[in-house]
Amino acid sequence: MAPLAITAYTATTALGAGLEAQREALASGRSGLRRNDFGDYGEASLACWIGRVDGLEDAPLPTRFADWESRNHRLAWRALQQDGFAAAAAAAVARHGATRVAVIVGTSTSSIGETETAYARQQDGRLPEALARLQVHTPHALGDFVALASGARGPCLTVATACSSSAKVFALAARMLHAGIADAAIVGGVDTLCGSVLYGFNALQLVSADPCRPFDGRRDGLSLGEAGGFALLEREPATPVRGWLRGYGESSDAHHMSAPHPQGLGALRAMREALARAGLEPSAIGYLNLHGTATPANDSVEAAAVAGLFPASLHASSTKGWTGHTLGAAGIVESVFALLALEEGLLPGTLNSSEADPACGPQIRFTTEWRPVTLAMNNAFGFGGNNCSLVFARE
Repeated sequence: MAPLAITAYTATTALGAGLEAQREALASGRSGLRRNDFGDYGEASLACWIGRVDGLEDAPLPTRFADWESRNHRLAWRALQQDGFAAAAAAAVARHGATRVAVIVGTSTSSIGETETAYARQQDGRLPEALARLQVHTPHALGDFVALASGARGPCLTVATACSSSAKVFALAARMLHAGIADAAIVGGVDTLCGSVLYGFNALQLVSADPCRPFDGRRDGLSLGEAGGFALLEREPATPVRGWLRGYGESSDAHHMSAPHPQGLGALRAMREALARAGLEPSAIGYLNLHGTATPANDSVEAAAVAGLFPASLHASSTKGWTGHTLGAAGIVESVFALLALEEGLLPGTLNSSEADPACGPQIRFTTEWRPVTLAMNNAFGFGGNNCSLVFARE
C-alpha cells in the first residue's frame, strides 16, 4: 500500500499526560500500576492492580461540552490537549476542509461508566434528569464527541472490536484515505475504568491480584487500565512527518468468545498480512509491541506465533506492565509506543517480568534497549478473534 503520513500523535495513560510522560516512564522503568482504588465499592473492591489516570474526577469538561460529561469524554478531552494535537487537528481541518477530515476512534465500553451511575441513581424506574443524556449513553458517544471537539465533519465511525478497536482504526482510515473519501483522518481510542470492566474481567477469571507479568512463567492474569490517545493521518502532508503507516493486517478467527485460537492462526494471519501489505520480510522489523496481556493462554499463543514468523534478532515486548491493559485504547497507546521506538530508539522491555516462560522464543525481551530501528509493528488482539497488526516506519 502507499504509505500514509502520521503528522501528529499523543497518548495519556496512568504514566501521565502526553508523550514526555510516556517516554520518561518507559526509559526509567516507572510503572503506572497501583493497588485498586477505583470507585466506591467498599468491601466489594477487587484486590488487584490498575492503571488509573489521576485527576479525572476533578477535571470537568469545558462548559460548552457539559451535556457530554463522562469519565471517558474527560479523558478524551485531556488526551486531545496534549503534544499540540488539538492544534494539529485544527490545522488539518482548516487546510483540507472540515468535511474532508474523518474521525475514526475505538473504544471497548465507551461511556458505560456514566450509564452505570445513571442506573444506580434511578428513581421510580426513571433516570435522574441530569444523567438522562442520550448522546452519552451510546457506543458511538466517543466518535461524536471527538468530532465535535475537533471540528472535523467528515465520516465519523466508532469501532468496538474489544481490545483491537483502536488498532483497527488505522486500517479503516487507510482504506478511506486511499479511496479518496477523506484527505486526513483523526484516529485514536479512549477507554476508562468502570464497574463493568473490573467485575466483568474478574468474572472471566482473567484479573491478577498482583501487577501483571506478561510472558513470565509465573503470570496469572492481567491488570486493567485506562488511557486515551490519537494520531493524525494525512495523504499529502504539509507539515513535518512524525512517522508513516506502512501496512496493516486484520483477521477474525472466531475461535472462541474470549480465548485465542490455540495455534494462533488469526494472529499469524494478521501479522503476515500487515507485512505483505507493507512489502516487507519479517526480518525487516526492528521492534514489535506485543499484545501480551499476561494471561496464560494469550501470551503463550502469541509467543508461539511470533517465534514461528520472526528471527531471533527481533526485540519484542509487552508494555502492559507500565499501563495495564487499556482495552479499547490499547491499540493506539501501543502504536504510540512503537512510534516512540522509531523516533527515540527506545525499545521497551517487559516490566515486572523476570522468569522467562520456556514456551517463549528469544524474540521476547524483558530488558529495555536503546538502539535505532526504522520499522516497528504493533499487535492488538481482541475477544472473538478480532486481530489487527500494524507496521510503522520512521521515514
